[in-house]
Amino acid sequence: MNLKSFSIFLVLLAYSTISFCGKLDSLPEVFMIGDHELEYESLVVECSDILLNVCDDSMEEAYEHWLLMLHDIEKYALEQDVEIRGVKLWLNVFWNTDGTIKHLVFYPKPNCRNMDFEKLSDFFSDFAIDYNFTKENANCFAHYGSASFPTHTELLFKKE
Repeated sequence: MNLKSFSIFLVLLAYSTISFCGKLDSLPEVFMIGDHELEYESLVVECSDILLNVCDDSMEEAYEHWLLMLHDIEKYALEQDVEIRGVKLWLNVFWNTDGTIKHLVFYPKPNCRNMDFEKLSDFFSDFAIDYNFTKENANCFAHYGSASFPTHTELLFKKE
């Protein structure tokens, strides 16, 4: 490869990198799994720390934090008069270092009640605006799990 060809290659590489980074910046805060696949894959790599590690490898603590967030989603739905009972999803949440939601990605399970998933995306976007997770980390972090509403968390965390 001569110097001119190499220079052209570097310019094209720089342009494609800038172009792809621009796509990450324009990635919606909430979207369905299957949409924006390349950006989603990049997000998974970028936020490779997982909730379990953020909770010092304590499955009990990670599960408790996950359930508490799902409970907060449920409370928010009641406040906003959004019906989410019967909604069953695969949910992948990406948090910024300070615990704010970076992206929330979901996909309905086969036994999920039928609903307008664009409205659900709008609901999740509104929820993400002010929500702050209970954990922080040096890097962005994520959790992929199941979400079913109602959560019945009041039964799990009942004081004995």
